[in-house]
Amino acid sequence: MEFIKEVDWMLGLNWSRVATPSPELEIVERAPDAGNGLPGLLFVHGAYAGAWCWEEHFLDHFAGQGFHCRAVSLRGHGASGGQTALHDTGLNDYVQDVATVVQGFSKPPVLIGHSMGGMVVQKYLETASVPAAVLLATVPHIGLGHSIARLLLRDPWLLGQMGLMQAGLDRWMDLETASRAVFSPDLPADLRARYAARMQPESRRALAEMGFANLPNRHRMASLPPMLVLAAAEDALFEARTLEQTARYYDADFVTLAGLAHAMMLERDWVRAADALNDWLQRNLQPVT
Repeated sequence: MEFIKEVDWMLGLNWSRVATPSPELEIVERAPDAGNGLPGLLFVHGAYAGAWCWEEHFLDHFAGQGFHCRAVSLRGHGASGGQTALHDTGLNDYVQDVATVVQGFSKPPVLIGHSMGGMVVQKYLETASVPAAVLLATVPHIGLGHSIARLLLRDPWLLGQMGLMQAGLDRWMDLETASRAVFSPDLPADLRARYAARMQPESRRALAEMGFANLPNRHRMASLPPMLVLAAAEDALFEARTLEQTARYYDADFVTLAGLAHAMMLERDWVRAADALNDWLQRNLQPVT
């Protein structure tokens, strides 16, 4: 703990601060024309993003499948409040934001988290139960350390470009290299540029916590819901074999999608990820009573 406090001090963070109430949150919603009788879906974005990443394709798609869908921009992201306190925002704050949005559903929704959002979902499961949880290209349960070390050895230039974005120095970034972190090469250049323009720095505190300081523990979870870990074979950040270990840790189902990169919900072939998710939901959910 003393070591963690030292790191906390160096990052200019307040280690002793507890989660605070959610500020005003941006929530994007899609209601189906006719419900399918299954629980609603709450989509949680990853680092550097916002609810907009689900609005591109997934919300309309899953509303069309009969699901009541909501996506939240976690505090400090998108149009949510908390911008000025971003770097002192931790995973427990993001969990509080998810809990706030969950309260707006008539019944607990399925949680679907991408990347950092997958880590937030894992942490949420330490506090509450849900009918199911899906982790897409998630930060693994062991945190960021293994993936950062792998990039440092195999692709330090890519890791450096991500550092420039985190530092707010995106004007110095090599867009082609940075895009390789999250997109497949066949994603059109105009889309890569449009998505990149919406990216933002991430909380230093949250990144540190995902590295080593606030990792999930399944033994703190009262019960494990049905879970799916969905990996992208071309993910430059989190290898499929690492995510398979996370699936085993939670006794979850595991699927790897060939040809897709990290930001699978924004890929040219995003519908393959949506279909894999929808097929799993239909097989594993019970109607809401």
